[in-house]
Amino acid sequence: MIYIIFVAVAFFASIIGAICGIGGGVIIKPVLDMVGILDVKTINFLSGCTVLAMSTYSIVMAKAAKESLVEWKTATPLAIGAAVGGLLGKEIFQTVSRSMGEKAGAVQAVCLIIMTVGTLIYTIKKDKIKTHQLTNIAVCVVVGLILGIASSFLGIGGGPINLVVLFFFFSMPTKTAAQNSLYIILFSQLASLCSTVVTKSVPDVSLWLLVLMIAGGIMGGFCGRKINKKIDSGTVDKLFIGLMMVIILINIYNVIKFTSL
Repeated sequence: MIYIIFVAVAFFASIIGAICGIGGGVIIKPVLDMVGILDVKTINFLSGCTVLAMSTYSIVMAKAAKESLVEWKTATPLAIGAAVGGLLGKEIFQTVSRSMGEKAGAVQAVCLIIMTVGTLIYTIKKDKIKTHQLTNIAVCVVVGLILGIASSFLGIGGGPINLVVLFFFFSMPTKTAAQNSLYIILFSQLASLCSTVVTKSVPDVSLWLLVLMIAGGIMGGFCGRKINKKIDSGTVDKLFIGLMMVIILINIYNVIKFTSL
């Protein structure tokens, strides 16, 4: 039953993640925290691996099918910064986790609420907000660094904050931002995973559970790509807004849960 729950969460989160460009971690992480079967560190690891698999699949398949919307000159410096940020975010989480134990989950949940509320407000009002077009490579790397720190610390891959940054600082339309977000997520999660392996801090988790969640993530990425081709940007925005509202409610529950431990 545990395996079914975890794989189902990975699958459906990755479908939505591939459609909206949020990677799925912003769904997987709080939902599995809410279920409460595994500890925070293990959930972070499983979420990160699933998101990495899904984003890699989505980017590779889009490139192979010549459907890639990745703006390489902009996204690559962002991705490099995100990779470095992924390492820093991992260290920050380890520090918080050592000092607070499972209550580190409450810190993550509060940060996710703040980030998600801000993202929701921006998404609703984005048509009235003036956007920019950053081109300076150094600035792009710094922006990517911040994204990588946030995504790795929260264990979500990148999620909504990537989209807001790509909308506001780079004036990307919704579907273009979705693919570029997945490209950035790929780098940040790969760096975080490498750090976990090199420092021998991989949590004690069932190999079968890890493999099944990765498989669920890839299958979700496959289905999400198919759906994304058939819907317009307006529908993607509506799905994204609805998802943000659900995530806020889940994280409010998680804050209450972890602070009561």
